[in-house]
Amino acid sequence: MKTRIAAILIIFIPLLSLGQTFGKYAGEFMSIGIGGRALGVGSAYAALANDVTAGYWNPAGLARIEYPQVAISHDERYGNLVNYDYAAFAFPSGANSVDAESQQTAFLVESYGISIMRLGVDGIPDTRKAWADSNGNKLYDENMRPDYTAITYFNWSDWVVYGTYAKQYSANLFYGANIKLIRRNAGEFHGTGIGFDLGVQYLLSEKLLLGANLQDATSTLVAWSTGTNELISPTLKLGAAYSFEVFQGRLTPAVGTDVRFENRRFSAAANLGPISFDPQAGMEFDYKNIVAVRAGYNEIGNLTLGAGIHLRKLDIDYSFAKFDAADQLGNTHRISLRLTLEEEKYRRGAE
Repeated sequence: MKTRIAAILIIFIPLLSLGQTFGKYAGEFMSIGIGGRALGVGSAYAALANDVTAGYWNPAGLARIEYPQVAISHDERYGNLVNYDYAAFAFPSGANSVDAESQQTAFLVESYGISIMRLGVDGIPDTRKAWADSNGNKLYDENMRPDYTAITYFNWSDWVVYGTYAKQYSANLFYGANIKLIRRNAGEFHGTGIGFDLGVQYLLSEKLLLGANLQDATSTLVAWSTGTNELISPTLKLGAAYSFEVFQGRLTPAVGTDVRFENRRFSAAANLGPISFDPQAGMEFDYKNIVAVRAGYNEIGNLTLGAGIHLRKLDIDYSFAKFDAADQLGNTHRISLRLTLEEEKYRRGAE
């Protein structure tokens, strides 16, 4: 399998020297998603995001954390071929205050966070020199054996670092923004980019929450060392969630959709001309804040399932995504950990 992928990459790499700009699907490496809870509900998380992972799903939700949090996850996909790693840290700052005379509330709640993601295929064999003579001439005679000592190995990896700021604007409105740095590596070639995300969450009532996250708001240009550019178009994540008490627990159905502007007429669930829509839906039942079960349907049409355990300071979340072509791609299992420094001295507004 790795040899097959290496062949594809070796064919693709010369295209990077053409000096062209490619736009469609350029940001797919950032669309996989993170966190067992979010993936368990089918990625319908733009409205629900209220923890450290909000730095990815909706930066506005980071303003709702009360304690510093750390999250990590590791995922191996497609027969352990692709490694996907994530780590994040976030902390709250400031606290709202009420003026004694005017009874006006000063909204001073803020949060800051940093998230790092890496998607990579490691140890890809480069056989180009193995099929060359001593003068470097290419040899493609099927009866000849390659020079195995000339085979080298390289990695194809994508790195994204998010810096997140979030603030409470009013009693019901939160907003946030990301600045993200992108580094793509393909052997001796590399690409660099910088992008911005803008998010809002609005509490329509105590039970109903709305959210929106405009990823790559200004479009994100990834410039390759070969002169080729990739343009990542904006993606608008919309979501709504409704939470209510039932059976001594909390039931939360959520819906959402990814709105893209890349003219995905055939690969999307629906489209209006160049604007495409990929819906998600999910549901979570959290029993007494001890254990949670989840199910969903994500934007690429896969069934998702999940579960979570709440310990005193640690949340352990598991998610499962079923692929239609599981015999070739393999189903995806992911476990993520979220540590909350839930001590009074770290609480938002503590002296």
